[in-house]
Amino acid sequence: MSLTLAAVGAVAAALLQSTIVPYLDIGGARPDLVLIYAVIVTVVVGTDHGLAAALFGGIIIDALAPRPFGSTVFVLLVAIGGAAVIARLPARGRAFSTVLAVLLMSLLGPLVFSVVYGALRGPLAVANPLGSIVPDALYATAIAALAGPAAVHAHTRFFEKERIDW
Repeated sequence: MSLTLAAVGAVAAALLQSTIVPYLDIGGARPDLVLIYAVIVTVVVGTDHGLAAALFGGIIIDALAPRPFGSTVFVLLVAIGGAAVIARLPARGRAFSTVLAVLLMSLLGPLVFSVVYGALRGPLAVANPLGSIVPDALYATAIAALAGPAAVHAHTRFFEKERIDW
């Protein structure tokens, strides 16, 4: 997978995030498609591809949403760092690591965003922060449970070369 493909996928995820996701809420929960995409790309392909996805996806989200410019990029870069650490942990497989990374980073991402937003524009008026973060994280994890193993299989099938193991 090339860096260009990672960036184009992130832009597509950001456009879907801005247009379609508001209509796909379940009980008020909305997944963050750019975060899901960037974390899966980081775990499956590598950190450099995840960084490209976070940068381009975050810029598009910040341009389309009324957020301080660069705040989403920063949150996604923190999430990519966490996903890179999770990808290096000894686990049974990359498919499980993708789901675990999306779960943990979708819990951490909104907390970091609220701190960044509070520093730039003032505190967010949220009555129960965990009550709004946990359903979104579970929704994102459900999507990652479907997309993560598919991404691992596709990357293994089309992009990894077979090598002789000595």
